[in-house]
Amino acid sequence: MFSFRILSVFLIVFSFCLSSCKDHSNGERDSILVFLLTRVWIPSPGTSFQIQFSGTLDESVDAQVFDIDLDLTDSDPTVIQRLHTSGKKVICYIDVGSYENYRSDASKFPPEILGNVYSGYPDEQWLDIRRIDLLSPILSARFDKAKAKGCDGIDPDNLDGYQNDTGFSLSADDQIRFNRWITDLAHFRGMSVGLKNDPDQIPDLIGNFDWAITESCYDGGWCNLEETFPNKGSAVFQIEYVENGTTKNDFCSQSISYRLSGFLKNQSLDAYRDPCP
Repeated sequence: MFSFRILSVFLIVFSFCLSSCKDHSNGERDSILVFLLTRVWIPSPGTSFQIQFSGTLDESVDAQVFDIDLDLTDSDPTVIQRLHTSGKKVICYIDVGSYENYRSDASKFPPEILGNVYSGYPDEQWLDIRRIDLLSPILSARFDKAKAKGCDGIDPDNLDGYQNDTGFSLSADDQIRFNRWITDLAHFRGMSVGLKNDPDQIPDLIGNFDWAITESCYDGGWCNLEETFPNKGSAVFQIEYVENGTTKNDFCSQSISYRLSGFLKNQSLDAYRDPCP
């Protein structure tokens, strides 16, 4: 009986997806099906957030969600367990759109998918995101690691290569296809995933991503585009950088009106954090 009920639920969900998603592409239909069949944690608007990638992790920061580099779990295997014990949710950073030559799996990237050097980051090169066949074993292994370590969500970086000088002829459709595939990698493993920047594609991706992270949307003048996420009941974590000369007096009133979780950070992403009230 138990197995029959599971099968019945699956068939109902599958039928619903086929009928309600008939006007969508196969990729979007698959992503919606994955999401319907998987329960993931989704932060609500106003959730407090800390992101720290450099220096000793300050676990005393008063935030409900911590965003950490996945590789921190190699040198500190119990960090996620400690954060969970203190009531925090943990988002793990994974660079999905560029190659970083200092990562432990760097040798696994085939040279034919390595593009131009990422401007300002000499240790990084853009990836040919059209080659999901070559990227899949590498990124799937990273997401497997995130799941095994206990990450609640994924912060996937560099989802906007099509707007940059990558060395490849990437189209907007190429980017949408890749970004939806990234959401499937997370959802299949029971983790949520955020849209990192890429504001121009929010209308195409709002149904795939569970929440969002922005960098300098106030300085760029596009925070209003992120309001779509709070309107569907999920958080936007808005990072503004001290080095840009931005102050909380500049952006916090706007952040509050759009229901974004806004705060100031140093570009080094150390422990410093100054949130909007």
